[in-house]
Amino acid sequence: MYTFKKEERLCNKKLIEGLFHNGSSFLCYPYKVAMLVSPVSEPFAAQVVFAVSKKRYKHAVDRNLIKRRMREAYRMLKQQYLYNHLLAVDKTLVLSIGFIGKEIPQYDFFEKKMQKALMQICAQLK
Repeated sequence: MYTFKKEERLCNKKLIEGLFHNGSSFLCYPYKVAMLVSPVSEPFAAQVVFAVSKKRYKHAVDRNLIKRRMREAYRMLKQQYLYNHLLAVDKTLVLSIGFIGKEIPQYDFFEKKMQKALMQICAQLK
């Protein structure tokens, strides 16, 4: 239940390109979320990629810390706030979650904002 497997990670270059060219996006500070209803059916309800700006965070350690916290928050909340809704409406999603914050907050902030972003994704699908 609380896993984040390889199949859930977005690695396909064509899907990523399609996501940024044809997908819709919204801001939910400190995240910028881009989403696209997937044309192909996947074994998981959503595939996601996490991004942190190299321009804003020069050190790889900081970027990796932020991505680790984002992945952990997503892993803990995806089933309750995203997957259950996607299964109910029978859709698969391709997601990009980018971090646009100015400083590195604590994990509980990441979790609270990830919950808000996932709820906003579900609201936009209706």
